[in-house]
Amino acid sequence: MNQILRIAGYIFHPLLMPLFAVLWYYAITPRFVEPQVMLANIYAIATLTTFTPIVLFFMLKNIGIVSSIHLVDVRERKYPLMIQVLLLLLIIKLIFKPYQEIELYYFFVGILATSLTALFLVLFKFKVSLHQMAIAGVTMFLIGVSIHFNINMLGSISLLCIVNGLVASSRIHTKSHSVTELCFGFFIGGIPQFLLFGFWV
Repeated sequence: MNQILRIAGYIFHPLLMPLFAVLWYYAITPRFVEPQVMLANIYAIATLTTFTPIVLFFMLKNIGIVSSIHLVDVRERKYPLMIQVLLLLLIIKLIFKPYQEIELYYFFVGILATSLTALFLVLFKFKVSLHQMAIAGVTMFLIGVSIHFNINMLGSISLLCIVNGLVASSRIHTKSHSVTELCFGFFIGGIPQFLLFGFWV
């Protein structure tokens, strides 16, 4: 169980969750999307939400701004979150348009709101769980997709609810977060997605 909980923290890492949601969306959407456009968007999201943050993290580590990928010290979270906000603005501005793939556009608007909230809390030295934030946002987004396209995704949503619990257990087991920080992460990740349902669901 110890290994399972530790592995869960890596598999459901916040950097992987946006790409995971985009892949899942393209796998289930009934809307026709040109294969070339789909692949271009997937590569762009992988680059901007996964590979670029990893490269920039090592740059921050080399100059002493962060000490480890776990960002244990709340002060270390400021610059990675600021970078994430800038990358999300690029995605919203250049990749997804509200008149094309409206679902993904508002998904990333929701992530932007979540990231800004987490950054705001950092200024008050509060360390919210980024892992819980990310998986909660993806879960709420896929609930919206299920409603929007009238697709029965009860099995997938149930699985994601279990994953939410697994991620929370993993963060508690590794003593990375308190229950309060996990609860804040869940609501900060899920509420912006839910509030944006009014624009696209």
